[in-house]
Amino acid sequence: MGAAADMMMPELRGELRFNEPMARHVSWRAGGEARLYFVPADLADLGLLLASLPHDEEILWLGLGSNTLVRDTGFDGTVIALQGILNKLERLDADRVYAGAGVTGAKLARFCAKEGLVGAEFFAGIPGLVGGALAMNAGAFGGETWRHVISVETIDRSGVQHRRLAEEYHVGYRRVTGPADEWFTAAVFKFEQGDGARASATVKQLLARRAETQPMGAASCGSVFTNPPNDYAARLIEASGLKGYRIGGAVVSDKHANFILNDDHATASDIELLIKHVQKTVLERQGVMLQTEVRIVGGER
Repeated sequence: MGAAADMMMPELRGELRFNEPMARHVSWRAGGEARLYFVPADLADLGLLLASLPHDEEILWLGLGSNTLVRDTGFDGTVIALQGILNKLERLDADRVYAGAGVTGAKLARFCAKEGLVGAEFFAGIPGLVGGALAMNAGAFGGETWRHVISVETIDRSGVQHRRLAEEYHVGYRRVTGPADEWFTAAVFKFEQGDGARASATVKQLLARRAETQPMGAASCGSVFTNPPNDYAARLIEASGLKGYRIGGAVVSDKHANFILNDDHATASDIELLIKHVQKTVLERQGVMLQTEVRIVGGER
């Protein structure tokens, strides 16, 4: 891989780093190194990198670094960082909006409200980029990403770009499956025309609600667990007496039980052990096995 990377470096216009500490790039501020870390200059540059990688190379797509835990052993693959690129955002017609994978959820929500479109307000509650929201059908405040998707643009391992209809994907709660080895680069969303001023006010209210109910200033990944059917992970965790429970530098938030904080120089191992402890305890006390929403990558010790 090292030789291959050296050969492709002259062609790339983006930033390529080796053995990059991932604690710098994930919102938990913990974890090991990535063997290769790439910030593409644009979509064409991204295609060049993908075409140069071995077919079996493990790839981690990174947005704002929320929803991701890189184990202390590191990630023996390629990280592709989208923050700052693929951020085209425009209104196509009366009710359709084009958003690149690098657009933040909050920016999409505000843009739609300004354009007099309603239905996108919930994106203000998603602490990540459009690409991640598409990959996991992210949702907040009762809204879900794929309810509004008309079509998507993707790129495959060979660097070839595709356009696909929403109907080509199977979508469920926090999961999306479709053509293998393709990743989202943009989407066309459909929203309704309506009262933009009211939508803007709703976005502000939702952001304020996030600040009131979630530990916004702390190092976390957002929600750690998905909500089980007809219940809430936070309620189950709190009912199990786990608020404030600590392993090393990782602690279950006192403000919102579905958040695990890096409170005092936590390692990724501290965080993962705490995740497993929460799952085990909730299963024993509530009879529910919580499923993780966060992606955990890297080799185990």
